[in-house]
Amino acid sequence: MRLKKVSFQEKNIRISDNIFDAVEFLKNGRIVVSPTDTILGILGNALNKSVVEKVYKIKNRTPTKPYIILIPNISYLNIFGITPTKNEKKLLGHKGITVIFDLPEERLKELEYLHRGTNSLAFRIPDDENLINMLKALGKPVIAPSANPEGKEPAKSIEEAIKYFGDKIDLYVKGHIKSNSSSTIIRLDANNIQILRNGNTTLEEIENILREEINEIT
Repeated sequence: MRLKKVSFQEKNIRISDNIFDAVEFLKNGRIVVSPTDTILGILGNALNKSVVEKVYKIKNRTPTKPYIILIPNISYLNIFGITPTKNEKKLLGHKGITVIFDLPEERLKELEYLHRGTNSLAFRIPDDENLINMLKALGKPVIAPSANPEGKEPAKSIEEAIKYFGDKIDLYVKGHIKSNSSSTIIRLDANNIQILRNGNTTLEEIENILREEINEIT
């Protein structure tokens, strides 16, 4: 790994400029701060309950608020027992849009550590090929909350993230931050569009996506 350790506020911090260095860290249940397709995110294996709970503690996050999950393609919804509709496939497959799905009843107890009592989960295929390829190499979905303690402004640089978290994060990945805005969060209910968080995709853009003919997306 092409990592370097730097002294920052008298702590040893691991920093890399290669997002693929995150793969082994994430596989081994460790936590990474990295640019996503929007703002800086805290990445952790979504299938590891102890990792998810650790991120809640690091962020001091309200325990009833679930995290967005990043996946490299639509087939990863199968892990959670979710079968998307045609229009949900259109939105999720477009990349960069966060879509909320209800979980099947038989998976609610098992996945409670993720849905936090909401009975639903939010997924996004990131609009960033390097990040998608890293997720494919990892082979697991990741939680990806913003890199800030709850109530603080999201970190706009690795240096700001280090000031927030120090050595509580196992690896910091440097890279280009594409946007200072979060993703738009959508739920489709009987084909009605509910925008639960305004972000970098407008309602008009969403409506145009839904008018498109769907391609085979996996």
